Amino acid sequence: MCAYQCKIGPSILNSDLARLGDECKRMLECGADYLHLDVMDGHFVPNITFGHPVVQCIRKSIGDSPVCEVHMMVSKPEQWVKAMAESGANIYTFHLEAAENAEQLIKDIRMEGMKAGCAIKPATPVSKLLDLLYTQMADVALVMTVEPGFGGQSFMRPMMEKVRELRKVHPTLDIGVDGGVGPNCIHHCAEAGANMIVSGSAIMRSNDPRKVITDLRNVVQEVIQQTTLER
Repeated sequence: MCAYQCKIGPSILNSDLARLGDECKRMLECGADYLHLDVMDGHFVPNITFGHPVVQCIRKSIGDSPVCEVHMMVSKPEQWVKAMAESGANIYTFHLEAAENAEQLIKDIRMEGMKAGCAIKPATPVSKLLDLLYTQMADVALVMTVEPGFGGQSFMRPMMEKVRELRKVHPTLDIGVDGGVGPNCIHHCAEAGANMIVSGSAIMRSNDPRKVITDLRNVVQEVIQQTTLER
């Protein structure tokens, strides 16, 4: 039995935002395991996207079952936990760099009925995330493979060392990668130990998103199965 499973989460920020509900449904119909929703406040990152009212609208559009991860690229992640929970978010992923008290924040997120994720920027040492996970385990560890704030950047392969270190210490943890991830670099992510794959442009702007999702999944699952056999 595999210790973890591959999960593909299209980043809907790369979709046609005028048709956001339909775009989310389309991704789910194409085989997405969850939806990755980028929330930016213009402070923590130099861009503004949307907040909990839009998340609430997405939830009404897609129904109760699909999983929505909100990636909180905001300067005060503590401020929005309750609102996002009430809007229908399932996973609340905050940035370690922005949290005043990450251990307490994880507890607060779970108190609101959500899973807790913790993300780190490229410049943040993975040791800081490992220290947090030692004292307060999160449900998801998210490694940024671009500088957060804008889509369409190139994948930063050196970040895979962070994924390797996380997987070595936490063999069953959901470990995500986010930024520039697509078919051309998915093997690096899979071999390093990532299982939650956030992909924006590669999926959303493809003429065949179903095939892209399937291809990404197949690469990751093959590595997971091989790793399991080697154990």
